[in-house]
Amino acid sequence: MGAYFARRFLLMIPTFLGITFMVFLITRFVPGGPIEQMVLQLEQGGGKGGETGAAATAGAAQNTGRGSRIPPEVMAELNKKFGFDKPVPVAYAHWLWDVVRLDLGKSYKYDTPVIDLVTARFPVSIYFGLIGFTLAYLVCIPLGVMKAIHHGSAFDLVSSVVVFVGYSIPGWALGTLLLVYFGGGSFWNLIPLGGFRSPGWEQMDWWNKITDQVHHTIAPVICFAIGSFATLTVLMKNSLMENLGQDYVRTAFAKGLPEKRVIFVHALRNSLIPVCTGLGHAIGIIMAGSYLIEFTFNINGLGLLGYNSVIERDYAVVMGVLVINTLLVLVGNMLSDVLYVVVDPRIRFS
Repeated sequence: MGAYFARRFLLMIPTFLGITFMVFLITRFVPGGPIEQMVLQLEQGGGKGGETGAAATAGAAQNTGRGSRIPPEVMAELNKKFGFDKPVPVAYAHWLWDVVRLDLGKSYKYDTPVIDLVTARFPVSIYFGLIGFTLAYLVCIPLGVMKAIHHGSAFDLVSSVVVFVGYSIPGWALGTLLLVYFGGGSFWNLIPLGGFRSPGWEQMDWWNKITDQVHHTIAPVICFAIGSFATLTVLMKNSLMENLGQDYVRTAFAKGLPEKRVIFVHALRNSLIPVCTGLGHAIGIIMAGSYLIEFTFNINGLGLLGYNSVIERDYAVVMGVLVINTLLVLVGNMLSDVLYVVVDPRIRFS
């Protein structure tokens, strides 16, 4: 088994390289990048501080109109600043070496190291993602068990309708509806319009801090969890129903064991195998789903940072967020295999 996980770990390396290189290549050819934006600033007489700002001043002095030509030396400096003066493989190798040294570059928009932006906002995304993930499992597993036990009943039919209606609504769309109907205005004022905490949260006493944090957590967490409800519930129900039809369950009933013991001790454990092995994959889903949900609720987390960086062509941040998400997905896949062995000791990887 150790050899299997060693091979899986080694396979993570080319997978990581392939994902990051493809995105790195795309950023080289997508129009509207940082150089185009900087050129626009120079043509408008703007610019930033430092060496680039000095070059901008020199360039602006030689240009008098909106459509004037940027001097070649200024363009050369801009290309060097953003690493566009090197061939793609060479530039990628330099970027990868920086990543190994935990240097994710510097944000064009924020003028701040990307690692600082990521570490500051990552806990916010993990906070909402883990709570939504935990809530989904705590609700869906008991609900799936109840649906399997009462298969075909009115409870099973009504709960299926509710679950699939919720599944058909994207998290960000549900968030918009919650803000419209429960965020004040012409309807109820039950949830805040967005943000992670209220202004002045640090000056509140401990009780008000807790209540304010819960107040800002409820709506985003519902949106994070809603997408997993149908999948987990139906998976749990179908898995339990399949195990209830197995010979070992009929044998347990024939021996006179109580129904609850047969279901919750014998059948339920085997039914949890496909549910638990999805825990690792859910890590990547948490991060993927956080982009639009954080944008909807204006939560200053990693998802909103990644969304804004894509819109504004802040490629250093785009690649930094991609590194974090890719590593989470790869580690999550590995974790799924580990959980598969833990839940079902009969499994042996070769």
